[in-house]
Amino acid sequence: MTASDPMERSRIRRGGWVPPGPRPAGALGRAELVPGAEEDLAFLTGDFRIFQLKVGHRWSLDDFVTAYVALEANPSARRAADLGCGIGSVLMMLAWGLPEALLAGVEAQDLSARMAERSIAYNGIEDRCALVRGDLRETHDALPPGSFDLVTGTPPYIPIGSGLVSNKEQRRPCFFETLGGIEDYARAAARLLAPGGRFVACYGVWPELRGEDAARAAGLEVISRLDVIPREGKPVLFRVVTAGRAAEIGDNEPAVLRFVVRDRNGDITSDMLRARERMGQPP
Repeated sequence: MTASDPMERSRIRRGGWVPPGPRPAGALGRAELVPGAEEDLAFLTGDFRIFQLKVGHRWSLDDFVTAYVALEANPSARRAADLGCGIGSVLMMLAWGLPEALLAGVEAQDLSARMAERSIAYNGIEDRCALVRGDLRETHDALPPGSFDLVTGTPPYIPIGSGLVSNKEQRRPCFFETLGGIEDYARAAARLLAPGGRFVACYGVWPELRGEDAARAAGLEVISRLDVIPREGKPVLFRVVTAGRAAEIGDNEPAVLRFVVRDRNGDITSDMLRARERMGQPP
């Protein structure tokens, strides 16, 4: 193993910082677990990695904050599912943060699903993390109902007809609701949640209460809403809702919280520093 090897580079971090949590298995001589010319094998959480295209859908702030909120909402979850998991960003973060849990991701888009499967293999979690290929609205037979302690989703924010749809295979379903929006994710989550389970998902800024309304329409009750602000003084970028079974929570006035990424000077805030520490990222 040389210093140019991505596994070795994971141990070489500025200031002597050592990534916490489980270590990935690595490529183990498997050609498909080496990034191609148009791909990155990017750092994610701790030492975990993710395959992504250099020009295409890549893991982002909404993935990071959704996974962070989910791990805070149910840090002892034993079974977790990520709906519309894409390239596996949130799925890998949950697998890193819940090292004893069994996980499942659901993804309909073939290119993203193949990349997620490679990341699962590279990180050495094939024995506890499965990928279900299919539309989250139709995979009723693939995942047992009422059996997941934690269900997450990072649905696209833009309804069809509200903008110019990308002609790129991978980006189109990541931004536009070609396979459903937050309402569909909430309905799927309501079917999958075990007693005491939590549903955590991000959604766009308009309508303001869309995520809360979607959860309640699916028979869930909202516990909290997190408004994510990219920089102090800027408008909300997206929101993250946390919900559970309505029958268990009852009438509830959701807590409305703020998460500011950078202050007015452009420096990382205490919100983001806490999240980075929890998610195994360098300060």
